[in-house]
Amino acid sequence: MRPSLCCVPLFLLLLLQLAFARPLFPLPSKTKNGEKKPIQTFRPYNIAHRGSNGEIPEETAAAYLRAIEEGADFIETDILASKDGALICFHDVTLETTDVAERKEFANRRRTYEVEWFNTTGWFVVDFTLEELKTLKVKQRYSFRDQQYNERTVGIYPEIKDPVFINKHVKWADGKKFEDKFVDTLLKYGYKGQYMSENWLKQPLFIQSFAPSSLVHVSKLIDSPKVFLIDDISVRTQDTNQSYWEITSDDYLAYIGKYVVGLGPWKDTIVPASGNFLMPPSDLVARAHAHNLQVHPYTYRNENQFLHFNFHQDPYAEYDFWIKTVGVDGLFTDFTGTLHRYQELTSPHRKDETANSLLLKISQMISAYEGL
Repeated sequence: MRPSLCCVPLFLLLLLQLAFARPLFPLPSKTKNGEKKPIQTFRPYNIAHRGSNGEIPEETAAAYLRAIEEGADFIETDILASKDGALICFHDVTLETTDVAERKEFANRRRTYEVEWFNTTGWFVVDFTLEELKTLKVKQRYSFRDQQYNERTVGIYPEIKDPVFINKHVKWADGKKFEDKFVDTLLKYGYKGQYMSENWLKQPLFIQSFAPSSLVHVSKLIDSPKVFLIDDISVRTQDTNQSYWEITSDDYLAYIGKYVVGLGPWKDTIVPASGNFLMPPSDLVARAHAHNLQVHPYTYRNENQFLHFNFHQDPYAEYDFWIKTVGVDGLFTDFTGTLHRYQELTSPHRKDETANSLLLKISQMISAYEGL
């Protein structure tokens, strides 16, 4: 029998529903005039890279609090595990940023391990218990809890750091993996919900990792949004040993898009530089957006040595280029306050608020005059 034409639209809708395993939402870079929510979802996200670490030592409570004060939307932090399975906020698998090399009692802990395909020598987090780590001169660490600052919601953006290495050297008694413990901690503090859901807006969260298999595993445990981090074009993935070109192909973006809401590439892979001058941008952002994936590049810094000559030592010019020309959806920055000031100055909402406050003042002046 010939099918009825009225069934065709329903059939197409079912196909579309099957094609997209996650809800589709407008990208932050495309909704600049959208409705304001507890977190600033109407503009590219201001992601505090290890806290406000351009001003204060990274991964410290002071750096995180400073970033909140300066207007961060998300606090980014790296998560590792100690020998006894405790999760800590720390960036490097080695303890080079502590005084461990000066401690004679730990001289025999020096090791050589393979980390991300290369042999590395030093003192490693995984060889110390949490109590031993506390004896080192390490700054105070922060908890997973998000913060409220002036009635503004601030989310968290934790990274599953070097999961292959951690799972090899740290074993939990219950047989769980690093990723399992990571998710357990998030759920313990109430983090859950797909991107832009009611639960997510109350406690915003992005989970990030350079290891795609970890993100796939975590997707089975929690429905919170995830971001796939991408390194330099010469660096292969930590777990699957894939090249940059493989993981940025359209086929791979279609695959990973079932599990993540975005990409976090090193910014020089999006817009290459030669002789400290920018070259023409690649099509990575456009192709990611075609797959409904957000793009949150890293890392933006104020220091002249990190600013390409095109920006004439002006970090505001760099933000302007990346937001208006490249069209990214979030930015990892060491200087949260600078990005926040740029976005406030260029925000259409700020212009509306300024006009409204001026009209209110005029109205109050008129009312006061009429009362005389």
